Amino acid sequence: MKIVTYMRVSTDKQGRSGLGLEAQREAIRAYARTAHAVTISEYQEIESGRNNARPELEKALRAARVHGAKLVIAKLDRLSRNAAFLLKIQDSGADFTACDMPDASPFTVGIMAVLAQQESKMISDRTRAAMQAAKARGQSFGNPNGAAALRRAGRGNGASRQVASANADAFAHDLKDVLDHLESGGITSLSAIANTLNKRGIKTARGGQWYPTTVANLRNRIAANKGGQ
Repeated sequence: MKIVTYMRVSTDKQGRSGLGLEAQREAIRAYARTAHAVTISEYQEIESGRNNARPELEKALRAARVHGAKLVIAKLDRLSRNAAFLLKIQDSGADFTACDMPDASPFTVGIMAVLAQQESKMISDRTRAAMQAAKARGQSFGNPNGAAALRRAGRGNGASRQVASANADAFAHDLKDVLDHLESGGITSLSAIANTLNKRGIKTARGGQWYPTTVANLRNRIAANKGGQ
């Protein structure tokens, strides 16, 4: 069995010292030994629990999907109040397990996310009530020109993409890290990349084999998406 691992600590100090990370890494090693698993990539994140951005988690989920591997999370309980984190895992489509909560499933993670969202709503409601009370006392908030600035910028929802195109974009996004890694290792020709992807058992978006033309199409889509960002 192939696994992709994800660990997280909440402070730079913990990251530099290894405090917390080593315990998580050992828990993952123990799981890998028991499951006779091979770790193909490891990701670790130093983020505040209040920060919903999880770039390393996104990379780990992409790697798990691309390689058909299981995502192994060292500690899930510390993040049980972060609805965004939990929903990313639930909606990712990747198989996963948590060393500290081995019985966790998409269903239980979904329940945890609902509870986290409810707690967030309660906090938001209390904050809104406090702001309304402050406004009643004459205190003002925000930029009065904010909405007008957005209108001048022309921001809004564009035309929706076709489902097939959106899926292809998502697949290209998942494979970008793999192509970057191959090219940094000197595998740059279309034929060499196609052969390497086939040897690794990575399928195309339609579940087929790679050819120089399909690699070229993938590169073009990645470049187009990058240019549109």
